[in-house]
Amino acid sequence: MPHVANGVQASSLDARWIKSRHSNAEGNCVEVAALTGGGVAMRNSRDPHGPALVYTSAEIAAFLAGAKDGEFDHLL
Repeated sequence: MPHVANGVQASSLDARWIKSRHSNAEGNCVEVAALTGGGVAMRNSRDPHGPALVYTSAEIAAFLAGAKDGEFDHLL
């Protein structure tokens, strides 16, 4: 995977950003984008030019598995 540094300006990435259909109209959304080489970037939809956090596909898979198992439900 080509290295993309955490904190890079999200709008500088050549990426197609998507958000969950469960997002609300107030803009409380996290957007994700697949990166060339298999990485995944995340950004805050309220700050599309702000920093992006970049993860490997394995890190995203582990997070999604935990979310599906309810491991983060205590945060809500």
